[in-house]
Amino acid sequence: MNTTIPNPEIVIDRITAVRRLQVMTINTHKGFTALNRRFILPELRSAVQSTGADLVFLQEVLGSHELHAKRFQDWPTMPQYEFLADSMWPQFAYGRNAVYPDGHHGNALLSKFPIVEHHNLDVTVKGNEQRGLLHCKLDVPGHAEVHAICVHLGLRESHRTEQIGLLLDLLATLDPTAPVIVAGDFNDWRLRADAQLAEQALAEVFRGAYGAPAKSFPARFPLLRLDRIYVRNATARSPVVLSTRPWSHLSDHAPLAAEIHL
Repeated sequence: MNTTIPNPEIVIDRITAVRRLQVMTINTHKGFTALNRRFILPELRSAVQSTGADLVFLQEVLGSHELHAKRFQDWPTMPQYEFLADSMWPQFAYGRNAVYPDGHHGNALLSKFPIVEHHNLDVTVKGNEQRGLLHCKLDVPGHAEVHAICVHLGLRESHRTEQIGLLLDLLATLDPTAPVIVAGDFNDWRLRADAQLAEQALAEVFRGAYGAPAKSFPARFPLLRLDRIYVRNATARSPVVLSTRPWSHLSDHAPLAAEIHL
């Protein structure tokens, strides 16, 4: 008879380890429809909640805006990222990128798992395009650490090249065996980012599944491949572009979603 007692740590890991994460990324356009015609943040919150995503990467989300708060009756009393998190995502982090007289906006991460560390890396090159990388270290059961990096890069290619270089520097400091998810608005309409990011073994999930990054802009008739989800030490299944209603009317970018296997 085999009397070997199982290692309790292994038993616990098998019971509680999380092996799949539902991930989505969306440029929220500060809570307005394309061309700023209508404030739709409450509708956007309902749509995002309906996905049941474990991690939500947000770009162009407002931390505050005094003028809009006076103009719109349904403007939330809390920051937009906290309003979107509601009770569904108990953890959230915000990285302020652009600051102006009425308020500020940046990137945010909503998470169902504890965010044990986060910091915002300023990757502004020069001029008025203030950009950042929001890096979060997550406590996901069954893993020593999982990293999530929310990205919004510049409109100029020379700026993006330099900003991706800074992202590569950040990735080089992380545990090379830890799962990493990088998602957001890369503004990379010329498709140059993949080759750079391959230097740190990052693979784009839509290219892996369909041969090219997803078309995500403009939302109502996507033509440009601006938004991305990259992974390292992880794989992806069923990546989709959320380009039908209601998504096509909730931002100028179509959201991306994928199931990430750790």
